[in-house]
Amino acid sequence: MRLHIIARGKIGRGAEAELVNRYSARTRPKLLLTELPERGGKLAEAPSPSVTIALDERGESLTSRQLADRIGSWRDGGVREARFFIGAADGHDDALRASADLVLAFGRATWPHLLLRAMLAEQLYRAESILAGHPYHREG
Repeated sequence: MRLHIIARGKIGRGAEAELVNRYSARTRPKLLLTELPERGGKLAEAPSPSVTIALDERGESLTSRQLADRIGSWRDGGVREARFFIGAADGHDDALRASADLVLAFGRATWPHLLLRAMLAEQLYRAESILAGHPYHREG
């Protein structure tokens, strides 16, 4: 299953971009990143079946294991792509949140979109390692 981060705005170069690239290169297949303008911008149709995940502080908080289990369930159910949407400064519109298969929060705080990309890329790599039984993730 392809994991796809779709984010508003450009990440440019810097520590955050380096982290996203590092974790992207570790995932198999490689994590896909699409950057859209702050407003507007069209995205190609998702392969069918796919799931939409909107990152939003009002969403559901999952542990790394729970996120891995959810991704594994989608994968095992035949989902071809999981699309993780990171909004611009104003977040997502109501239509995206309403149509999402999961609204996911990384805590109650609002995170800068550049940092959230790196955090999400790491969590997707972690989920993949959990599902593969790799020792990267340690339960407390």
